[in-house]
Amino acid sequence: MEMMTQPGAPRSNGYRTRATKSAHTPRLNAEGSAAIAAQKYDILSAIGAFGLAGDRGIQRLALRLITLITARYNWLRNELAVGQREIARLWSVDERTVKREMAKLRELGWLRLQKQGARGTVSRYSLDIAVLLDTTRSAWQLVGPDFTDRLTRTQAVPAGTSSGAEAGQHRNVIPFPEKAEDGDDLPWARVCARFRESAPVLYEAWIRQLVVEEHEGCLTVMAPSEFHASYVRTHIREQIFALCRAEFVCLNELRVLGPL
Repeated sequence: MEMMTQPGAPRSNGYRTRATKSAHTPRLNAEGSAAIAAQKYDILSAIGAFGLAGDRGIQRLALRLITLITARYNWLRNELAVGQREIARLWSVDERTVKREMAKLRELGWLRLQKQGARGTVSRYSLDIAVLLDTTRSAWQLVGPDFTDRLTRTQAVPAGTSSGAEAGQHRNVIPFPEKAEDGDDLPWARVCARFRESAPVLYEAWIRQLVVEEHEGCLTVMAPSEFHASYVRTHIREQIFALCRAEFVCLNELRVLGPL
């Protein structure tokens, strides 16, 4: 049974302060915590702009996350500790909807489960700031050039290991359309349409910004950053490959690269 915070009660974050930290909980020093706290308005703006640029499902998910962060996120601890019943009340939905939406946020990589709730306690989550900013990068320009410049300077992107040199010097890069038009015979357009239909959240966050090229049975997928490419390789490459093999003739290999 999950612990609830009564309306009007002091915020306790749902757990005893003397509890032992999970081995997976980010350990931030005071300077790091303060930096994240100072960046919170930019993070919320990035989520909002990205959500508003998406379809209704993305808009609703972004609004719910922003509301949850504003109401219950502990920026100094980089932690969210709140029960599903309280989230359901905050979002005016049932607990099944909460489970579904929280699963989408974990699937996106925006929320990390740090410790699963047990009897009498609630689950603890943290925002993955690097993933969140990389995912929303395409919407930064909608806020303004100053916002883009600020986040570009402050975002810490993990160093990549792929130089992309093996991909060759000349490419015919084909940006895929946001959705395939009726009668569109482009294989990548059909792949995108099928992916968007089956997993719209993943599509908006990770697939929409990709560009591709095909050469002699090998499809090369290029991401806007090495961090983005690493996520695609680790989490959704097999889904993309399965869809591509159904649309591309004699496709034997799929490579995912960051920027050259």
